[in-house]
Amino acid sequence: MKQVFHKIISTLMAFVVLFSTLSFAIDMHFCGDKLVETAVFHKTEGCGMDMQKPASEDCLLTKNSCCNNEQLVVNGQDELQLSVDKISFEQQQFIASFVYTYINLFEGLGTDASNFETYHPPCVLKQIYKLDETYLI
Repeated sequence: MKQVFHKIISTLMAFVVLFSTLSFAIDMHFCGDKLVETAVFHKTEGCGMDMQKPASEDCLLTKNSCCNNEQLVVNGQDELQLSVDKISFEQQQFIASFVYTYINLFEGLGTDASNFETYHPPCVLKQIYKLDETYLI
């Protein structure tokens, strides 16, 4: 149960880190006051009513377009990068001593440790608890 809970929490934390650092932009195309098109990962194509530039410079016909594009940018968090340069000498010393002592907590078995692989239990000829009629309740 503890391992399942640990895996669920670690997966959830990975998704939180992923989505907190994710940046994206939403492009919107309006014709007048109506929203015509939205796009998340690419530019909007428009409705085809955009004003074209005049063919020559002599024509000074300028008319405001009824269409406009807006872009909403959602910036992700950039503060998750840990800089090792900012760790002081005392902090480095503490981290090194902590890792050293933590690794040394787990000692291996010695060479003289017996694991009873070749031990065979004695052969039981009579069941004593049945002979004496003593039972544990």
